[in-house]
Amino acid sequence: MTDNTTIAAISTAQGEGGIGVIRISGEHAAAVADRVFQAVSHKRLRDMKGYTAAFGKIVSDGEELDEAVALVFRAPHSYTGEDVVELSCHGGVYITQQVLRAVLNAGAAPAQAGEFTKRAFLNGKLDLTEAEAVIDIITAKSRSAARAALSVKEGALRRRITAVKDSLLSLAAHLAAWADYPEEDIAEVTDDMILSTCRKAQADLAKLLATYDSGQAVKQGIDTVIAGRPNVGKSTLMNLLSGYEKSIVTEIPGTTRDVVEDTVVAGDVILRLSDTAGLRETGDIVEKIGVDRAKQRLEQCGLLLAVFDNSRALEDFDFHLLEAAKNVPTIAIINKTDLPNQLDISKISDSINKIVFISAATGEGKDELIQAIAALAGTNDLNPSEGILANERQRANVAAALQAVNEAIDAMTVGLTFDAVTVTLEDAITALLEMTGERASDEIIDRVFHNFCVGK
Repeated sequence: MTDNTTIAAISTAQGEGGIGVIRISGEHAAAVADRVFQAVSHKRLRDMKGYTAAFGKIVSDGEELDEAVALVFRAPHSYTGEDVVELSCHGGVYITQQVLRAVLNAGAAPAQAGEFTKRAFLNGKLDLTEAEAVIDIITAKSRSAARAALSVKEGALRRRITAVKDSLLSLAAHLAAWADYPEEDIAEVTDDMILSTCRKAQADLAKLLATYDSGQAVKQGIDTVIAGRPNVGKSTLMNLLSGYEKSIVTEIPGTTRDVVEDTVVAGDVILRLSDTAGLRETGDIVEKIGVDRAKQRLEQCGLLLAVFDNSRALEDFDFHLLEAAKNVPTIAIINKTDLPNQLDISKISDSINKIVFISAATGEGKDELIQAIAALAGTNDLNPSEGILANERQRANVAAALQAVNEAIDAMTVGLTFDAVTVTLEDAITALLEMTGERASDEIIDRVFHNFCVGK
């Protein structure tokens, strides 16, 4: 449980808007709010039931600050699990700050980053994965990212972890009871029983771990480079994916002299796009810097969109691009399919498996490109509603649990004692308990909520 300090913060975004919400949470939330809120009905908030509202005015030191609506929530049926009052006033930086100042002067303490959600976790309203999903919902940049975060917030990931954890706990408890109380009528533990449980856990954890990379493509996006020789259509492709004219398009080689960046959503995948300068030898100092930067991006990207001109034969720099494509996940894009074919596509297919034919100028082939990106990112078979790993902390916990289960299976295979198996099972259980927050250190909990915004 948390301490009894009553905290307050602005819970809406800083800026002009229809309303601004000041959230107050803690044992004395209603009493603090009563000191600044005067209901037109003359009711006191401390006397109101949960899930009720009152209209009135915010008054501080005898001065009327604004009209407001006060919403009352009673413990434990609130977001934080404590008494909560939310004051909704007119939106705007000045007025919301003035109302917050009045609430703080009335006895509330300023909430720390993520403190409302942290209290929800400490009061048993959320587990740690569900708490982390709150910030993922706020920062979601695509429909799939929001859907994945909401599913975790509603317990999809917790249920998958709990199923594995409970099976391992039951097995460990059976092993301990059978070993410690041989005189009792306890069913004998068999090798088949242990291996069956461990292999099921192994398969479930491995399947969950496989969601991480594709989940990151949905949530965070992929560093993606568009590369090719000058005038191959890179900038037109950038504009096609962006949906507006992000890059300048001309028939003059070398128009793009630096890396042009944008973030776009291609189907369910977020692409952090970089339109690079055309790869060629040049005497122009500025363009040469752009070409050098393009080559550097090629070495660091997570996805390469290698663009080739359907109407022109392959040249030296096309072959250099094919060579670079061997080191990173790549989709070959044959552009300008509306023009007569002069390109030897067989030489491209020798180096790159995924080939898409498009006309960036007309938009033809865009859907096929999005499907190819989804296939390469692994999102085709990803179902966000099943619950996916959202961050490195969760991935590390599942990986540690999987390693421990693998060690338990190895111990059985080589004929070690059941005591050795029990130790590895306990390691797996500990990793899963840490993931959900049932057995997490204060340091881990503080790290989770450190990246939250104030007011959430």
